[in-house]
Amino acid sequence: MTDDIIHKEVAHALEILGLALPVTSEDLERARRVQLYNWNPARYSNLTNNPKAYMQAYKKAEEMTKVVEASYALLSALLVPDDETAG
Repeated sequence: MTDDIIHKEVAHALEILGLALPVTSEDLERARRVQLYNWNPARYSNLTNNPKAYMQAYKKAEEMTKVVEASYALLSALLVPDDETAG
């Protein structure tokens, strides 16, 4: 990967999780939990009686859950452990 692609991926991950640099591990975990709650597919079960609309919302929530997890994995891999910054 080139640096430009990496920067775009990191910027997208930050946007998905609603974060800005600098990011702490606590901020990252909190943002992940909030986004996973917001996009939990089970939350869409009572939105409509229309099965087609329900499945569209459910599939969108499933996809966003995967995107949130991928963003979290990318940012957590790049995050410097707290004990390294203290020393």
